[in-house]
Amino acid sequence: MDARPNNALQQESCTLNVGDIKLNAATEVDISRLISWFPTARSVRIWGGPKFRYPFTAETFFEDVHWQQIDSYRLVDPAGDMLAFGQIYERLGRVNLARLVVSPNRRRQGIGKQLVALLMRIGRQSFPLQEYSLYVCKDNYPAQACYAGMGFEERQMPVGDEMADTCIYMTRPVVHQADL
Repeated sequence: MDARPNNALQQESCTLNVGDIKLNAATEVDISRLISWFPTARSVRIWGGPKFRYPFTAETFFEDVHWQQIDSYRLVDPAGDMLAFGQIYERLGRVNLARLVVSPNRRRQGIGKQLVALLMRIGRQSFPLQEYSLYVCKDNYPAQACYAGMGFEERQMPVGDEMADTCIYMTRPVVHQADL
């Protein structure tokens, strides 16, 4: 991790809306709810990466999600139910989108694209950088298709990256043809 932004959305609990869906800063309660979204070692590793411990406790989950270091967001519906979760931070000179996940009972409904689009808006406002980046597990084909559909392209893994064996590295410019 390079840096945590001075983020107005995190500090002032502002909200970004897309229709009835809202993105706002995640709370400790939201992080606690995430635990139930990962019932297996495989599910947590696909989401959290190779260093995320499993089985986990509430304490190790909070540590491994880097709750104190990385800005965390939740996507909620009009009833306030959490639909998705994601984090953003600067990594290797790019706005990195991390730990992106949609609630298990809301997948394949376009919510992942909404989450990524809103996180990119925050990233564009929070960091003076030219590219977004993310890591996705090599066998997570639905997520790869989602990101590719939003203009992300597979790139060479950064030299010495610990996730080279399990993940694909994808980037896209902050300003992209799909945005124009």
